[in-house]
Amino acid sequence: MIVEICANSYESAINAQQAGAHRIELCSELALGGVTPSYGLLKKVMEDISIPVNVLIRPRSGDFTYSEEEFEIMKQDIELCKELGCNGIVSGLLLDDHQTIDLDRTAELVALARPLAFTFHRAFDWVKDPMDSIDQLIKIGVDRVLTSGQKDSAFDAIELLKDLQRRAGEKLIVMPGGGVNVHNVAGFKDVGIREIHFTGSSSRNSMSKPPKVSMNSTKLFDETLLSASDKTVIEQMLRLLDC
Repeated sequence: MIVEICANSYESAINAQQAGAHRIELCSELALGGVTPSYGLLKKVMEDISIPVNVLIRPRSGDFTYSEEEFEIMKQDIELCKELGCNGIVSGLLLDDHQTIDLDRTAELVALARPLAFTFHRAFDWVKDPMDSIDQLIKIGVDRVLTSGQKDSAFDAIELLKDLQRRAGEKLIVMPGGGVNVHNVAGFKDVGIREIHFTGSSSRNSMSKPPKVSMNSTKLFDETLLSASDKTVIEQMLRLLDC
């Protein structure tokens, strides 16, 4: 079985390689579902890691429906990954209904990424019809789908995952991810799953006590909301400052 570690930092990537993982998916901000890592992190990992590195291309947190400007950012990030010698791209888009794959723009990313492998990420867990979506992704050349089987824990969806892999045959790899841990990981191998994705993470205190002022914002964890600087609010505040 191929083990892919979702690495959210340089330390995670190094630890994954030293532990014997076969591949990493590099991203940042796991608490938000992962976003594209910085150029500095990506470059450093590519310099120091010898196992294959797949890179998450997701320009922001929240939903998977992107503007044309965000789509251009995604394409530029893919070009950068190709220049740095990455193994694969992890990405994908949904339409405005948030449950249908944006096949045209996803296909464009797949073509742009070549010859790198392309994994359609966990936006798959929002699609209305997973079986039909597997067929669609095969048609546009996707190599792999990362999915929890539309459950919080992939292990709770193991029957659907098996059905999806049977549907895909040898044309596409269904890679479970989400809620995979030491208590259930062996169960995926027992049913013939070929690749598995998990963080394998643990936490440690980096500070002896909570900071005086928190830098976290709980409102940003709501996937139904998108936060952006508002032109009207900025203009109002500038007027108040007589700027």
